[in-house]
Amino acid sequence: MDTSYHVIGLMSGTSLDGLDIAHCRFTYKSQNWVYEILNTTTLPYIDSLIDSLQGAETASALELVELDHAFGSFMGQQVHEFVQQHEIQPDFVASHGHTIFHQPDKHISLQLGHGAYIAANAQLPVICDFRTLDIALGGQGAPLVPIGDELLFSKYDYCINLGGIANVSYSQNGRRSAFDISACNMLLNTLANSIGKPYDKDGELARSGSLQPDLLSTLNQPAYFSAPAPKSLGKEWVLEHSLKSIEESNASVIDKLHTVCQHIAQQIQQALPPLHEGMHHVLLTGGGAFNTFLIEQIQKQLGSKFLVEVPEPEVVSFKEALIFAFLGVLRWRGEHNCLSSVTGASRNNVGGAIYLC
Repeated sequence: MDTSYHVIGLMSGTSLDGLDIAHCRFTYKSQNWVYEILNTTTLPYIDSLIDSLQGAETASALELVELDHAFGSFMGQQVHEFVQQHEIQPDFVASHGHTIFHQPDKHISLQLGHGAYIAANAQLPVICDFRTLDIALGGQGAPLVPIGDELLFSKYDYCINLGGIANVSYSQNGRRSAFDISACNMLLNTLANSIGKPYDKDGELARSGSLQPDLLSTLNQPAYFSAPAPKSLGKEWVLEHSLKSIEESNASVIDKLHTVCQHIAQQIQQALPPLHEGMHHVLLTGGGAFNTFLIEQIQKQLGSKFLVEVPEPEVVSFKEALIFAFLGVLRWRGEHNCLSSVTGASRNNVGGAIYLC
């Protein structure tokens, strides 16, 4: 007998473009998982909320707790309205939250949006705080998406998410590997914002720019890029390294956009080992997958043995919300949803706190 779960997945990414809400159905049949994305929306954040989330890392302890509760209440209210609008009855909500600190070397990863407040306002059970157990077990607490890639997107050799930070997941010799590659939309959107644009639509600004070799060399320099996995990046690292290098450059904004796209493409090429003799299929999702110029540069860097594929827009935009919904399903069933081969933890684990409403 097939087993199905209706789940609301919530994702708030580092690019602060809004709260992604995805209503998904997962069905386990013939020893395989099948997913459907049934309803979706992205709710843009108002300026005051963006300011609060951006300033959270320097907030006082009291302010941080207040924001955690307020953001959780906001998320729960949005879920409640979404459920009423679509007249659905989900089994539970799975929320990633919004990352404020991710410093695995200090055993710290903090996501705001308290699960209890989501549950109270959504009037649904909530699963959240997916990273903490893995960190307690000596892992990076990231990336978490790879088990979803393995069970839901196994037809691809590599799954790359071009979000605020670009990351990759792939299987080699029966073992799943995954890690953060480089900053991505955090850099591109910051540059676009500096000239009054929310993002570089289709990468047209970057396309009109010119390569700045000195800036490219500086961006490619950090030791992180040649370090072995497991490894992960946080906003703090990006500010200290990539954004600092960009700010110190005298190049024009369009030349910086062009050069950053080349940097991202080069780091992706460096991160993907050949897995077999045939054609390698690469799934690209996340906001960066809409940047046509960036996609062209990735394909150019990877060469003829790699085929980059951008799926339908709904999967591009909501894959992370989909996979966190799926991580919630695994947590609900008491099954491993975090792979030690990816995070470096002492063992596979079942991450996530559950709040029953």
